[in-house]
Amino acid sequence: MSERPFVLGVLVSGSGTNLQAILDAIEAGTLQAKVGVVVSNVATAKALDRAKAARIPAIVVDHKAFSSREAFDAAVVEVLQAHRVDCVVLAGFMRIVTSTILDAFPNRVVNVHPALLPAFPGVRAQRQALDYGVSISGCTVHFVDAGTDTGPIIAQSPVPVLDSDDEASLTARILKKEHELLPIVLQWLVEGRVVVEQPEGGRPRTRIRLGP
Repeated sequence: MSERPFVLGVLVSGSGTNLQAILDAIEAGTLQAKVGVVVSNVATAKALDRAKAARIPAIVVDHKAFSSREAFDAAVVEVLQAHRVDCVVLAGFMRIVTSTILDAFPNRVVNVHPALLPAFPGVRAQRQALDYGVSISGCTVHFVDAGTDTGPIIAQSPVPVLDSDDEASLTARILKKEHELLPIVLQWLVEGRVVVEQPEGGRPRTRIRLGP
């Protein structure tokens, strides 16, 4: 009897390039997982077409049909649990998740953010980096908590900010790093190498095991 695969549930709102990076890593054998379902709050999201092309269930849960964030998240949780998801990946998902999802998947909801957190949380992080005049930005993969981009950081990758950069060019270069980093971190999760620690009197943080 074969071992059950590690199942990812990917939440998306847009074009799905990070979803594609996950699918490409699975195809290449560098990410030993499967995408069990792709869920979008936007019916026209290109990410849904990517999922369908890969023969992955692509499900729309329209947030506008619900009276509250919690009710919407409860519907999303129902879909994720129906597909026996082990880890939830926010890959360009433009909704703030509530405790409804976080409690259903404790320390199993991962986000990729286009900045070196804790700098520049929230929307348009690349614009924030340019406005602040930093010379280095990048991307962060982190666990999601109840705050906005405040969960324990798992890994980061730096990207230089060039004098010639505008928001579009910086966004494009950071996105390439996201495509590299996210599948690596997900493989660490598959291997059970990411440990969340709670220091006494401090914030939760992660530690990466170097070996099995």
